[in-house]
Order: sequence, then C-alpha cells, then structure tokens
Amino acid sequence: MSTSVLFDVPGPRARLRNNVLTLASAVVVLGIAYLLIKGLADKGQFAGRLWEPFLRAEVWTGQIFPGLIATLQAAVVSAVLALLFGVVFGLGRMSDHAWIRRPAGAVVEFFRAIPLLLLIFFAQAGVATISGYTLSVPAFAAVVVGLTLYNGSVLAEVFRAGVLAVPKGQSEAGYALGLRKGGVMRIILLPQATTAMMPAIVSQMVVLLKDTALGWVIAYEELLNFGLKQIPANFGNLIPSAIVISLVYIAINLALSYLANVLERRSRRSRRTSATVVTAPGAVGVNSAAAGTDVRF
Repeated sequence: MSTSVLFDVPGPRARLRNNVLTLASAVVVLGIAYLLIKGLADKGQFAGRLWEPFLRAEVWTGQIFPGLIATLQAAVVSAVLALLFGVVFGLGRMSDHAWIRRPAGAVVEFFRAIPLLLLIFFAQAGVATISGYTLSVPAFAAVVVGLTLYNGSVLAEVFRAGVLAVPKGQSEAGYALGLRKGGVMRIILLPQATTAMMPAIVSQMVVLLKDTALGWVIAYEELLNFGLKQIPANFGNLIPSAIVISLVYIAINLALSYLANVLERRSRRSRRTSATVVTAPGAVGVNSAAAGTDVRF
C-alpha cells in the first residue's frame, strides 16, 4: 500500500467505511435541518407578515444599513489599532532586553486572560469609577478600546509565532551580509512571516468583526442592536430578524476572507523571482567560440 507523508492511503474497505460515515453524517445534518425548519414553520415563523418588513427600503436604509455602518466603523478602527498593538508588543516579546521583553509579555498575557465583555465594561465605566469623577465614555470608544486590547494581544502572539517560524538560516544569512537586527527583521523575517501569518490574522479579524456585537450590552447601536432589538420591537419578528442579520454577517465575513486570499496571492507572486544561470564572460566566449554560436548581450 502506498503511503503519504502524514498517513497511509486508505484502502477499499477504509474508503467504503469513510463513505458510509460521510453519508450517515449528511443524513443526520439534513435531519436536524428539517426538524429545525419544521419547528419554525409550525410556530408560524415563515409567515409572510414577519418577512415583509425586509422588503421595505426604509427598513434597510433606516435601520439595517446604519447598524452595519456602525459595526464596520468599530471593526475597521479596532482592526487597525489591534494590528499596531500586535506588532509593537509582538516584537517587544522578542526583544533581547529583559526590561522590554518582560513588560510586553505581561501586558499581552494580562489582556488575553480577561474576557472581552469585561474589557468593554471597564473601558466605559472603569475610569470614572477609579478616578471618582463623572466621566462619560462614548460607547464607540469603549467598544474600540476593548476590541483593541483583546485582539491586539492575540495578534501579538500571532506575529511572534510567525516570525519565529521563519527558518533560522534566513536571519543568519542576513547577519552574515552585515545587517543589524532591525534590518534582518524588516527586510528578511517580516516579509516571509506575513504570508504564513495571513490565515491566522484573517481569522482573528473575523472574530473581531463578530465581537463588535458585544457593544449591544452597552447600548452601542450596531447591527445586532438594530436587528434583535429595534426591528423586532417594531414588527414582532425576532427569529426572521436574527436570520437576516446572520446572513449579513456571513456575507461580510466571506468578503473579508476573499479579500485576504487575494492579498495573500498577490504577496506570493510579488516575491516570486525567476532564477537565471550566470556564467563568467570568459567562459561564455570560449564555449561560444568552440561551439560556433552567436552570443548576444
């Protein structure tokens, strides 16, 4: 039996067993979906009057689109700040100086250990509670701060792991050429690590986008706030609203993943070079004269 690098290629009996298990799993999933749809239908959740509001332009322009814009604003600002936070503290954790490496590690581990919801609550009410002054922190700022601290700490570990995953010979070659540590990091390590880190970064950006929904608990008017609070309050269609809002989130995340894949393919092509054989001029002349060929430069 032929083998691959990771596992033995399944034989006829194993393929038959895998096909049977796949078919059984598909039947179970379809059965669950049928029961779910049937239960919703029995409860009248597919009634036209519940879905009709989503055919109105004013529902989309007045509620869904404003919530979507607020979600994207918080996600974009938080993503930029989280990436900067991750780069700074990820590189800080790899510093040769203990007075930089240890505080950076403590900050990353601290914010990774705190639930995001608590970070958002503390960003809005913690400063005023500690200082004793009545300070009104906007909900947008609280959401951005919480998302930045939590996701930035996760991205710091992603950056560190990506840089450390580059073969050690790459940095040694850079030092042999006379580059310092900053040059090796900027010119050699980071460009190679970026491609390896891209899937993890995209996954974290998707998590960040979905976590903007936690702003609902501090009255931040984002997509989930409109979809599960304001629209059902007006039309009494909680389940249809949840389904529509879920589809909007899925569409945004698919678009984000597609954009990331395009950027990854472009980055791979930009670093792809064609290797050519370089021959000494004297050797070219001798070989060409002996062979009677025409040499063009």
